[in-house]
Parts: sequence; C-alpha cells; structure tokens
Amino acid sequence: MEFLPLIGIVLLFWLFIIRPQSRRQKELRTMQSSLTVGDEVMLTSGIFGSVQEVADDYVVVEIAEGVGIKVAHGAVGSKIRQDEEPADEQADEDPADHTADHPAEPDEPGTVSDGPEER
Repeated sequence: MEFLPLIGIVLLFWLFIIRPQSRRQKELRTMQSSLTVGDEVMLTSGIFGSVQEVADDYVVVEIAEGVGIKVAHGAVGSKIRQDEEPADEQADEDPADHTADHPAEPDEPGTVSDGPEER
C-alpha cells in the first residue's frame, strides 16, 4: 500500500509526458522517411524550401532559384501543405476585409486628420 501513490505518479507521468512525446517522434520519423521530390518543407532552423533530391542519409532542399542545401533527414521539421498559404501571401488579401485595422476618415469638416491637408 505504501507504493501505490508512487506507482500512480509514475503511471501519470508516463501517460501525460512520455507517451505523447514518443508518438510525436514516431510521426516525425514517418514524415521524414516519406519525403519525395517536390515536397515543400520547413527545416528545423526555420528555412523553407522544396525537396530536390532524396538519398538514404540526406536531402537536398532548394531554398532559392538554383540554390540547394544538403541536410540530414533529421533537419526536416515539417512538410508544408500545398493548399496552405504562408502568412506573407495572406497580406495581399482585399483591404476591405481589414476595416478594423484603419479607422474611418472623419466626415465633419474642421476635424483633425492624420494625413496632409490641401491648401
């Protein structure tokens, strides 16, 4: 009976920390082993690129036009889905959708405005 709380703590530690971490590592290894030419990836250093060559122990990732880097499979942090848009491209959306970002111009004459005045 004295060891029951200790066994419970070890069981909870395994359930909430060790098991989820090993599941994430397994998914990462599966993703890294299933890389194919043309996949868009993000390296663990935050560099985005396209897979150009896959070998047994390394991957060549093109990070710019004609610039490829050779990295270990473990350096690939995640695949980027083709249907997602990076945050930079989302900034090109219709500006009317972001009316809360910019206050409306005052309608009354004689009010202070942020822009230059015409004379």
